[in-house]
Amino acid sequence: MPRACALTRVTLVDDHELFAEALDVALTLEGHQVHRVSTDDHALSPGRLCEVILRSRPSVVLLDLNLGASANGASVVQPLTQAGIAVVVVTGSIDRARWGEVLSYGARTVLPKSAPLNTILATIRLIGEGRRVLPPDERDRLLACFHEERGLVQHSRARLDSLTIREREILEHLIDGKQVREIARGSFVSEATVRTQVKSILAKMGVSSQLAAVSMAHAAHRRSPVARQQS
Repeated sequence: MPRACALTRVTLVDDHELFAEALDVALTLEGHQVHRVSTDDHALSPGRLCEVILRSRPSVVLLDLNLGASANGASVVQPLTQAGIAVVVVTGSIDRARWGEVLSYGARTVLPKSAPLNTILATIRLIGEGRRVLPPDERDRLLACFHEERGLVQHSRARLDSLTIREREILEHLIDGKQVREIARGSFVSEATVRTQVKSILAKMGVSSQLAAVSMAHAAHRRSPVARQQS
């Protein structure tokens, strides 16, 4: 017989049909009223996704982060929590900085998709009882990971902003794996000129190798805070 629970309205937002279906069945057997949100609409903006979720009037949302061609799941965490909804992120991502990011937007906890089903069910029960679902020390560690990565991204972007237009073009070629000789040939300049430009790039970025410059460029292009992506 399904167990009664104060928390009864659960909305699932996940593009993995089998995973969502398994959760749907388990939650229904626990006595919850379950609503599933389809993420098949490629034009589903963060604002529209949030609107669809809110329409189901959930008490708790089980939210995936990677929603295929649809919106980034993290983009709806803050507006949902501000609406008084408990958000539990259930994700296949192992990026702890990303976990910290959604916690900073108000998610109650983050669970890996590899977690036992009973763990997910127990988390929902704890939320319904008004109890803590994530130890403070673990929350602090995840938030620290997020802030550390955000600092790295901001630092890297500031370094990139110091480059001239031509230096950015050279860096893009390096990112594409091109050698100095290829860049010079394609730009109709001497190899010496390109080498001088590369040295300037390394100096401005504060690194000693082309590989480190490429790595910093990748860091600078990591995801932006989702608050800037919401619409």
